[in-house]
Amino acid sequence: MVPKKIALFSGAFNHIADGVTLTLNRLVKHLVNNGSEVRVFAPTVERPAISHVGTLIPTPSIPMPGRPEYRISTGLSRRIRKELKEFKPDIIHIATPDVVGLKALWLAKRLNIPVVSSYHTHFTSYFKYYKMEWLENWTWSYLRWFYSQCEQIYVPSESMADVLRGYRITENLHLWERGVLIDLFTPERRNTEWRRQHGIGENEVVISFISRLVWEKGLDIYAKVIEALSEKGIPHRSVIVGDGPVREELEARLTNTLFLGYQRGEDLATAYACSDIFLFPSETETFGNVTLEAMASGIPAVCADATGSRSLIRDGITGYLATPSDDASFLHYVERLALDETLRQTMGRLARKRALEFAWPVILSKIEGYYDTLLGYKQLVEVPEKDAELVGSV
Repeated sequence: MVPKKIALFSGAFNHIADGVTLTLNRLVKHLVNNGSEVRVFAPTVERPAISHVGTLIPTPSIPMPGRPEYRISTGLSRRIRKELKEFKPDIIHIATPDVVGLKALWLAKRLNIPVVSSYHTHFTSYFKYYKMEWLENWTWSYLRWFYSQCEQIYVPSESMADVLRGYRITENLHLWERGVLIDLFTPERRNTEWRRQHGIGENEVVISFISRLVWEKGLDIYAKVIEALSEKGIPHRSVIVGDGPVREELEARLTNTLFLGYQRGEDLATAYACSDIFLFPSETETFGNVTLEAMASGIPAVCADATGSRSLIRDGITGYLATPSDDASFLHYVERLALDETLRQTMGRLARKRALEFAWPVILSKIEGYYDTLLGYKQLVEVPEKDAELVGSV
């Protein structure tokens, strides 16, 4: 791979810990380790949730109304624009098509710098949770225009690419899946002592939810399934890993659930491996990092048949895809797995095998290859006509 100068613009990089920020930090680390220079332009806070990699240039932002843990970018200052021009990037990569992303796009066009974008958040899928469906048509119109200005668009799954094509975003789509640390998330971390220390009985099937605790992750469906299993008298223990604004409400509702809070590293990997079923009803994922981590841990997953998960799970083989928003459908599959240990073990082995296809080094090298292809093409079209024959022969 050829060293490059990359300017990355994102709506989040270190102020919140989620799949987007962790993915972008891994990308930046990979690029820097391979000799490239990277400048990240993103909001930040006084006490960020994660320790970021690379050089971060903070962009102006304000807390999101009602959800202050998120930030809304407000623009690019004169100092930031000057710093970008002096950096002279080979590529501008926009991860969020927000106000700063739009201004970065305009600036790139003015400076004749190629622009690429990666699709991380399926914004329109969140609207129904906030009674904002009226914004959907306008949003897709804007996104169609925005992505038409980009020379490459990196989508995390084929199912997400299909959604974009359905909204007439069809050009320059390139598949860039998310990866998993296969040596960290592994069935070998399964630990009977961990289960005993947390008061989990030998005959209890652990049904885990691991993600940020917000309703749009399908937590109401998760709670309904757990409540139904209790009514049926099926031995189980629900375990929730993560934090967020609805945690207190969930704790009051699911009084027999083990809430472990935010976990990372080996603690997180152990929580996965000590589970028996991963239940993730979210319909808003573009990929499903947590689903892949569960699969790598040898755990069968029951997920919504929606973008992201349907590109990971082989229905009926490595896990199950339930009807979105249908708690009866989720309950049906969870109950089947809870009552059949052999089925859980078989699906778990096949899930692990499937996850091995998503090792991070392979995934990160793919996007760098896209960069190099774009820059190579640019170099070819800029070759003087008298030298074109020589370049072609090489």
